[in-house]
Parts: sequence; C-alpha cells; structure tokens
Amino acid sequence: MKFIGKIKSLIFTAVILISLSSYFFQTSNWPINQEDNGIVSDGRLVVHYIDVGQADCILIQFPDGKVSLIDGGNRNDAEHVVRYIEELGIDRIDYLLATHPHEDHIGGLPEVIKQFDIGKIYMPKVSANTVIFETLLTEIEKKNMKIIPGKAGVNIVDTDEIDFFLIAPNSDKYDETNNYSLVARLDYKNNSFLFMGDAEKESEEEIIAEGYDIDADVLKVGHHGGATSTSQMFLEYVNPVYAVISVG
Repeated sequence: MKFIGKIKSLIFTAVILISLSSYFFQTSNWPINQEDNGIVSDGRLVVHYIDVGQADCILIQFPDGKVSLIDGGNRNDAEHVVRYIEELGIDRIDYLLATHPHEDHIGGLPEVIKQFDIGKIYMPKVSANTVIFETLLTEIEKKNMKIIPGKAGVNIVDTDEIDFFLIAPNSDKYDETNNYSLVARLDYKNNSFLFMGDAEKESEEEIIAEGYDIDADVLKVGHHGGATSTSQMFLEYVNPVYAVISVG
C-alpha cells in the first residue's frame, strides 16, 4: 500500500504516548501508569489503540469522563481488554460500537458487556451466522438493552467541544460484510480522528460522494492495512498526520 510522505506509522511494539495540541493518543500492550501521565483526571481527550494483534479495539476517554469502546478484539483478547479497561479505573462504557460482526472485532465484546455497565450500543444492520455473534446478542439481551442501528448521520456525542458521529455505512445492502462497518469521526477542538473499522473501497467512495469532511489528524486505517481498503484517492482526502494500523 502506498502512503503519502506526511504519514508517520505507529507500530504496536511498545507504549507510545504522543502529546499533540489538545489530546493524547496511546498505543500499548498494557496501560502505562495513569498517575504518571495524568490521562484520566486532567480533562483531555485520550484515545487508546489497544494491542489485540490482527483485530481492532479502541478505547476513547472523553474530557467529561465518559468512555467509548470501538470493537473488542478477538475472543481470546477478552480478558486482556477487560483488564486494560479496569486498570484505567473505568467501570462504565457509555458508547459501545461494534463496527461489524466479524470475530476479530466483536470477539471480546460479550465479556465486556458482562463485566461493565453499558450505556448505548451501536451496531450496523447486518448479522452473522456465527457462535460469537449469537453470544454477543445473548449478552445484550441479558442486560435488556436495545441496539441502536448504526448508519451514516447518527450522532453519538454532540457538544460545544466534541462531535462524535457516524459517516458510514451509507447504503442498506452490500455484497461484502466489511462495507457495513461503522465508520466514526471524532472532532475535539482543532483535532480530528477517523475510525474506519474494516470499511473497504466501496464504502470509502460512498463517504467521498456524500461530501463528508474527512480530513483528519489521525486515521485508524481500514481493514488492518489490507489492499481492499485505503485507496489512494481516499487517503489523499483524509491527508492524515498519523496512521494507526492494527495488525498481527
């Protein structure tokens, strides 16, 4: 895959904490000491790209103390993900996003739902004939929760400082499950993030055609950097300063 020269890659081999103008973002195998870096209590936005290998799991701490989790890694990552969140002193996930029903994105979520208080759950209107998908639905049902259908235009957080909303999927039917992926944009002050799930070229083209502002500081690269995602045209529209690729 060809990347424009502006991008700096972040590799999941060590804890990386980067301070930009008004937020931190972190990639790590385990939480660094929150007392040392002050990431919980000082009112900044913190984005954690949790190392779950060839899978996705992103934790967002908002300045007001609320929390979002985008995906939960593989089934075997469940304990790691739960412990990571607990180590940060978090006991509630206010906004849980399951981008699409593939095991490397929803595998750890049943255990997350068991262990934490959950606010709202967003999922696309697509199902999977798999044990892990049925397990996820069972855990949601046990807590008497309703799934909010995720699609372009859905607002998750809308305040004076923060906009967190979905820009995909933009269609009701796709041949490829990856294109049902929830794609989220997060704007905080002058900083912006794109979280692509496994969205592929078809979804990228729809996002561009819909006229969404997708210029972003940080891009979570779609589909683990695979060749079916992050087309050159899409990348030039996003024009990120940093790209994060979650791979094994």
